[in-house]
Amino acid sequence: MKSNNKKPEIKMSNTTKKTTTTIEEIEAKKVTLEAVGYPFNFNYMESAQLEISNKKLFEEYAKEQWLGIEAKKEGFLFDQKIVPDYGFKILEVEPENSIITEETKIIIIDNKLTLKEENTPLKYNVNFDDIIGQKNAKNKIKIIKKYMENPEIFGQWAPQNILFYGLPGTGKTMLAKALSNNLNIPLYLVKATSLIGDHVGDSARQIHELFESASKNAPSLIFIDEIDAIALHRQYQSLRGDVSEIVNSLLTELDGINPNEGVVTIAATNNVGFLDTAVRSRFEEEIEFKLPTTEERKEILQKNIETMPIKVNIDIDKVAKMSKNMSGRDLKQKILKTALHHAFSEEKDELDMKDIEYAFKQSKVKIQNEVKDMYE
Repeated sequence: MKSNNKKPEIKMSNTTKKTTTTIEEIEAKKVTLEAVGYPFNFNYMESAQLEISNKKLFEEYAKEQWLGIEAKKEGFLFDQKIVPDYGFKILEVEPENSIITEETKIIIIDNKLTLKEENTPLKYNVNFDDIIGQKNAKNKIKIIKKYMENPEIFGQWAPQNILFYGLPGTGKTMLAKALSNNLNIPLYLVKATSLIGDHVGDSARQIHELFESASKNAPSLIFIDEIDAIALHRQYQSLRGDVSEIVNSLLTELDGINPNEGVVTIAATNNVGFLDTAVRSRFEEEIEFKLPTTEERKEILQKNIETMPIKVNIDIDKVAKMSKNMSGRDLKQKILKTALHHAFSEEKDELDMKDIEYAFKQSKVKIQNEVKDMYE
């Protein structure tokens, strides 16, 4: 090596077999790759990571140099043009041991999980009966059910964007899961913060890919949780940072500029008053999720107690009254679960009111700390 500022030229051959495609050989329909870096450690290199700015362009570039190569799962392909000897691991081949042709779709995934991989549509085993209360919300989403069952008859009257708002733990995400399960349609469950890209253009691309995938799998639901994380009102500029790219891209999709027939977007927020007015105006329906009443808290307690791994001997009426202003999630996580852990730590065979009282004392400390953290 003459200089530490120049990478030594190392001639590597592909570990996969290059051949001429014959009638007997199988053409690869899809090859999924992961960039893994160089096979050698050069002292001058700070990083072996490769940043690919245009995945579609990379696909054409890859096919041009790997045409006719036999792709095997867990094998490797090496770049011999722009970045000589840079390695790509073959994660998947469809079908196995097939030949790369001009028709092969080549997919490159990032070393870290991207939005596209995170948001594969999933099915959830949640039913409407699992959500206690929220009768108004359940009633209002009937329009979504009607639309998903017969999207072609709605035309311009189709529901597009719905906003769920209310305190944490009141069932916003659960209702979206139950709706998806009830209709047997895919649900794209997205945390708003996962839409924020590291580089210019990332956010716009990720949002476009999300809606494009949902459209291909229509009818489908997109649920964007904690949308205020990216769509804060402009008066909170110091908190929101520069999110103009992501907001503009989101507005484009919510406006329906790209046809997304059979796709309904539901966004959720705990702080509806903090939302950017431009974003908020795109939602034709705002559905409030309220804290449970005393009777609903009794029902939530009873439903959860039935599944607990210990005998429970408590005054449910008393606990329901003690838990005023608590959400369903608070009741389960902060009261029942804490009480259960306390009973086990005391080596008791039965959970009683002493465990419940302990949980209430602990929950007050937690609530105070949570409020304090919001202002620090």
